[in-house]
Amino acid sequence: MNETRPTTENTIEKTAEITPSEYPLQTPRFKRILLKLSGEALLGEKTFGIDAKVLNRLASEIKILIEAGIEISLVVGGGNLFRGAELQESGMERVTGDHMGMLATVMNALALQDAIEKVGIPVRVMSALPIDQVCEEFIRRRAVRHMEKKRVVICAAGTGNPFFTTDTAASLRAIELETDAMLKATKVDGVYDADPHCDKAATKYKTLSYNQVLEDGLAVMDATAVVMCRDNNLPLLVFNMTTPGEIVRALFDPQVGTLIR
Repeated sequence: MNETRPTTENTIEKTAEITPSEYPLQTPRFKRILLKLSGEALLGEKTFGIDAKVLNRLASEIKILIEAGIEISLVVGGGNLFRGAELQESGMERVTGDHMGMLATVMNALALQDAIEKVGIPVRVMSALPIDQVCEEFIRRRAVRHMEKKRVVICAAGTGNPFFTTDTAASLRAIELETDAMLKATKVDGVYDADPHCDKAATKYKTLSYNQVLEDGLAVMDATAVVMCRDNNLPLLVFNMTTPGEIVRALFDPQVGTLIR
């Protein structure tokens, strides 16, 4: 991975040059996906908030996938704007903290909507909490219809309930929207048997079963999300989103990431 980050303009230009024809597969591995992003993924070079460079790169890569015929939904966390766990440790009620976190995901969703629409792709933000003045309420059949019309659907506010992570919300939405797979964007290029940042001998898994993830305690997603994916036969692809173009490669190159079934 390069140590230096390109400018927004160079990032867009570099990503725009990426085409599916460069990769081993000429048709995508999955036709309808849910992309799970953490709020921290939007930080980029910042320590708080949203980096416009990251938004622009994500938008340009999503445009490539839409133009390749892939139907896309997203779930994004809110950790770049609000960390409920820290306030809960200082005494805030858990339910209040979770509701504040849900609102942070709506803010991130609106930022993504703006960036994606600027590259010419229609977007609908659909919230599990009714916020009619800024986005639509999540209705499953309507969301599926948006995707069929090649609109990107960004699912915000988690499940609308406290005590559930955005990983669980992503699993739920991916199942409801009948996606072919969920793609979990991380800061590493797959799942390892140890932390690759701390252990240089860590081994990357090419494929895994959900049972192995649970039995070995691998830090992929929380257990509720893992069980939901397993019980509904939803494949999960874990990959590194910090590398420009990797979202596109994940759909057209079977060597990218770790596939969990």
